[in-house]
Amino acid sequence: MSMNDWKKDEEFLLYVTDLLEREEVKKLEEITQHYHSTRLEHSISVSYHSFCIARKFKLDKRAIARAGLLHDLFYYDWRTTKFDEGTHAYMHPRIACANAEKLTVLSDLEKDIIIKHMWGATMALPKYKESFVVTMVDKYCACHEAMAPTLVKSKKNFRSKWASIKSSILANSITF
Repeated sequence: MSMNDWKKDEEFLLYVTDLLEREEVKKLEEITQHYHSTRLEHSISVSYHSFCIARKFKLDKRAIARAGLLHDLFYYDWRTTKFDEGTHAYMHPRIACANAEKLTVLSDLEKDIIIKHMWGATMALPKYKESFVVTMVDKYCACHEAMAPTLVKSKKNFRSKWASIKSSILANSITF
């Protein structure tokens, strides 16, 4: 799946375009999320990958696309901001849900998706299949966004060093 496939998916766009046009969502483009991505890129990735799974398994595509897009609708830097009420893993889904409710009416399913997407880091067990999907896709996307550029760089570095070693071996080879 290409990084921009979502831009060509008419059904996906039908569900999320109104949200993507909102300044509150556009503002996520200014915030770094997992070191190598913006919060908006991350949210779109979670939304679209979850939507594709929902389409395949006949889950609620609209709810999963919209809630996936809004699951991290908060504006503070999670690396530095601390809360007395709980950890970032506990607080940000609740903040995101409150912010999302200011933009659109949320179903109980969409609220559960947003609030429970940190299951594993919190005890908030998802109630719906769609919530589990977004939870797992969120973890996948976070790992991919944080690690992929480093792995690509390491792979290039390895290939470069290997080419150098191979060249050295061939230059110094003994013929019989």
